[in-house]
Amino acid sequence: MCGFVAAFTDLPIPDVALHGALSQLRARGPDGEGVWRENGVALGHRRLAILDLDPRAAQPMHSACGRYVIAFNGEIYNFRALRDELLAAGGSFRTQSDTEVLLELFAREGVAMLPKLHGMFAFVIWDRHTQRGFAARDPYGIKPLYVAKVEGGVLLASQVKALMATGLVANAADVEGQAGFWLLGSVPEPQTWYRDIRAIPAGHYAWIEHNAISATTCWQDIGAAWRNTSPQPLPDDAVQARVRAALRESVARHLVADVPVGVFLSGGIDSGALAGLMVEAGARDLQGITIAYDEFAGSHEDEAPVAAAIAAHYGIQHHVRRVGRDEFLADLPRIRAAMDQPSIDGINTWYASKAVAELGLKVVVSGVGGDELFQGYQSFHQLPRLVRRWRGLSALPGIHWLGRKAGQWQAQRSGNARWRHAADWMQTIEGAWWLRRGLFAPDDVSELTAGMADGAKFDPTQSVHAMTGVLPRDPRLALGQIESMTYMRNQLLRDSDWASMDHSVELRTPLVDAHLLQQLQPLLGNFSRFPNKRLLANAPAKPLPESIIQRKKTGFGIPVARWLADAGIAANDGSRGWAVEVARSNGFVGLPE
Repeated sequence: MCGFVAAFTDLPIPDVALHGALSQLRARGPDGEGVWRENGVALGHRRLAILDLDPRAAQPMHSACGRYVIAFNGEIYNFRALRDELLAAGGSFRTQSDTEVLLELFAREGVAMLPKLHGMFAFVIWDRHTQRGFAARDPYGIKPLYVAKVEGGVLLASQVKALMATGLVANAADVEGQAGFWLLGSVPEPQTWYRDIRAIPAGHYAWIEHNAISATTCWQDIGAAWRNTSPQPLPDDAVQARVRAALRESVARHLVADVPVGVFLSGGIDSGALAGLMVEAGARDLQGITIAYDEFAGSHEDEAPVAAAIAAHYGIQHHVRRVGRDEFLADLPRIRAAMDQPSIDGINTWYASKAVAELGLKVVVSGVGGDELFQGYQSFHQLPRLVRRWRGLSALPGIHWLGRKAGQWQAQRSGNARWRHAADWMQTIEGAWWLRRGLFAPDDVSELTAGMADGAKFDPTQSVHAMTGVLPRDPRLALGQIESMTYMRNQLLRDSDWASMDHSVELRTPLVDAHLLQQLQPLLGNFSRFPNKRLLANAPAKPLPESIIQRKKTGFGIPVARWLADAGIAANDGSRGWAVEVARSNGFVGLPE
């Protein structure tokens, strides 16, 4: 795990630019720094030592033949099996690291190696013989990778702010990126907040040649798993058995480390089931970390008592870290600085990671992705029913007109302009999803982007398809694909990355794993028969108690809006107020005063 920066330019990148980027990445890799230069190529790396703690495993790393040089961020969980294959083919290794396996595999197989990698990754490899670079990213986009076009070449880095810290990238707004943030609460890739910076899309690779980067090529599309799911029903016990086996394998993969591994433990099914599976997989002295907020004490939103019950159920150590308004206000400047792009999420993960670091841990497992994979959001059940009913009703004379009037009334009453569009958007599953997930309405975009963007022609169906591609006909499978490729990709995973790495903590996601998705793909059409994520809850040999399974979902909430309002920083306007605060306070361009 680390952060890196790479430069491919006509003239050598100035030292001040390279070290500016590496300084921005310091929290991602406090255990070491390395720089390699050759002509106009430079690779800089900050290391967080998780696998093979020996200094010989540091980066940038050269291949045994000396031809290739790599900067790599992430973990390859099946690297030992790949290493054995390479050894059997006559290879040799100087380290016990996954970095060297990745490098030697590329030297032998090139692009063809990508489907063999089980893990989270973003990397750049330079071929010194052909003077050609290669950049790639994991299928889910767990690890970020950004590229900026600059005068005389291109720069790549693990963070947007690292690219900006070089001083070589223009501080100019990206209209689509900013509009996307105001609509959804996160910037949709490949856009960023800045005009000259783009994300290498999840599951894509690109070549760098003559100091220019090629168009990206998709090597694995997770949306295909949802689109190509067989509707063939299977018996409940067969589905459960195959899910249990796949989850056990994924959890075991994610425990590969040369340092202890902890687990974020909320009161929910996702983290609880993972804790049970981790114990089952042999995790020793497992520590569960729970965040509790003073304002929630004694209420249903206080997850500490439930998390304590889960910890006792599996016999693991349990730590409760309480957070209140005063601590949040003191930490707010650091949170603002750590946030790579504006987002309305990530605070919970930031505090959970802070608690992990306070315990001296470097690696933690998170249950992110469980709701997307196992249909845990209420929308999986509510939206298909609402769309079906509204389509039927709106065919009646005058009903659509009445629906628009009711939406206008609700928009005025609630202050949420999205309701103006309810009668139209509820005709499709994409529109209904946007009505639920949206932050600001398209009507607000022009004002929020200082007139740079116009939301008048906004079409939710087209916008969703731009992010996801073709959707399956089954509305629940369509929602699984939408949630995985929008909210989870652009918000949950990205926020998990910056929030955990600000504390030098590696966050692992066994439920967000391309190999796991491939294994479960034939079964996805059966998941709707298992409410309350029962498939996941029953996966450990010792299933979660029924009281946990039936408990009302809390959503991992945090009283940010209340804290900001009490401090006079922002109006108590929920996520929208927090969105304005993070955009303005971070100095992001384009926001009107």
